[in-house]
Amino acid sequence: MTAPVHHAGGPSDPRELAGRTVLVAGAGISGRSAARALTALGASVTLVDDGAPGPGGAGKSQCGRVLGTADAAAGVAGHALVVTSPGWRPANALAAAAVRAGVPLWGDVELAWRLDRAQVYGPARRWLAVTGTNGKTTTTSMLHSILQAAGVASVACGNIGLPILDALAAERRADVLAVELSSFQLHWAPSVVPDAAVVLNIAEDHLDWHGGMDAYTRAKAQVLCGRVAVVGLDDPIASGLRGISTAGRTVGFRLGEPAPGELGVRGGMLVDRAFGARRGDRAAQEDAAAHGEAVALVAADRIEPGGSAGVLDALAAAALARAAGTGADAVAAGLAAHSAGPHRSAHVATVAGVDYVDDSKATNPHAALASIAGRRRVVWIAGGLLKGASVEDLVAAVAPRLAGVVLIGRDRAVIADALVRHAPDVPVTEVAAGEDGEVTGSSSTSRTDADAREGGVMDTVVSVAAEYARAGDTVLLAPAAASMDMFRDYAERGDLFAAAVARLQPGG
Repeated sequence: MTAPVHHAGGPSDPRELAGRTVLVAGAGISGRSAARALTALGASVTLVDDGAPGPGGAGKSQCGRVLGTADAAAGVAGHALVVTSPGWRPANALAAAAVRAGVPLWGDVELAWRLDRAQVYGPARRWLAVTGTNGKTTTTSMLHSILQAAGVASVACGNIGLPILDALAAERRADVLAVELSSFQLHWAPSVVPDAAVVLNIAEDHLDWHGGMDAYTRAKAQVLCGRVAVVGLDDPIASGLRGISTAGRTVGFRLGEPAPGELGVRGGMLVDRAFGARRGDRAAQEDAAAHGEAVALVAADRIEPGGSAGVLDALAAAALARAAGTGADAVAAGLAAHSAGPHRSAHVATVAGVDYVDDSKATNPHAALASIAGRRRVVWIAGGLLKGASVEDLVAAVAPRLAGVVLIGRDRAVIADALVRHAPDVPVTEVAAGEDGEVTGSSSTSRTDADAREGGVMDTVVSVAAEYARAGDTVLLAPAAASMDMFRDYAERGDLFAAAVARLQPGG
């Protein structure tokens, strides 16, 4: 497996862009961040956004001119560089035009890396990178918590919310960056070589964007190229990346007893057999690691979020921190201080003995499987945009735990068909929004589309789920799909779920 080919190129020192013209594709958070950084260098920036005026027209934003994609593609040859936001697909018209014209094409992360290596913002930072299909944000926030406990000037940035460029330009300097990287960002950032990086797991996701599982896996794998690489050994695809890692050293982590060169769990404790005890110098430390000396880190029951997924994320964060020289005490303190973010298996309420849990962040089948597997009997709320992922294995695995299913979103029929094959006795209700069609039910009373609009789609969803549930059950929002077909994002989906649950309660 080789890294994907990108049209990167461009000046070795980004300061050479001063006085030259640059196109920035995307006027969202990352695009505006790139525009600010380039303007500060002295470049002349034009934003590219399909919300711009029609052909021949140009708009304005706080970051400069705005062109539509067609106009930008037509005139791309007159620019020194194109910087693309991560969500822009490789096959988009502007990227294709840039390749034909021989114009360098960078992602915003590539731009950040080159600016940092050129020491535009002072001495280059140490990058500790986190990627994978699921658990990226939790692992990154855990890593940042550990670094804070160790007294390291650090910041969590990248796909977690804060653009890396903004982190670099911040007045308060961070010496270490805990960087969450998506597959999109990695695709557009072929030059990035983190000091240490982890691939947590790899499952079907964003296949429509990448064009298939091989390309998606390659995008993730290219991060394993620095001083230390870390892979999740309980995940078959991530584990297999050990054979192609080009890092100076590759270690792994698992839920079970760790072998030498691994982190894992022993006697209810997270332990490190990869980096050994700190003995004052690197040679001694590496010698201890080679002999598999076990260092106790923290009790597994201190980890939040709990369960196997949370422990795996904690092991990954600990591995990166230990690779950076952080002591065991700081790892323990940082993980114990960490709290789970919103919409990640968050307990919303208990109503009539039924637990309502918001795991709206479970935006792919792999994440939904982990969420459902930790519960005995579930009324599952699922659906949205599957992004090309298959749900067959997920539905087959969770079928014995399902008390009922409520489906929403554009790809709900795909999940419904899988339920017919693998869980034919489980009652299912589909709730459609707007003009999406009628709400249908199998083994359930149908709800009309007007019902869904009157109380809000999520009110209808929660009402149906409550009818399926009995005391001791969990009503679980773990959609296995993205949210943008019906909601602004996964956070809004989770917030509306919580609000609907609140209206179920007395006085709600």
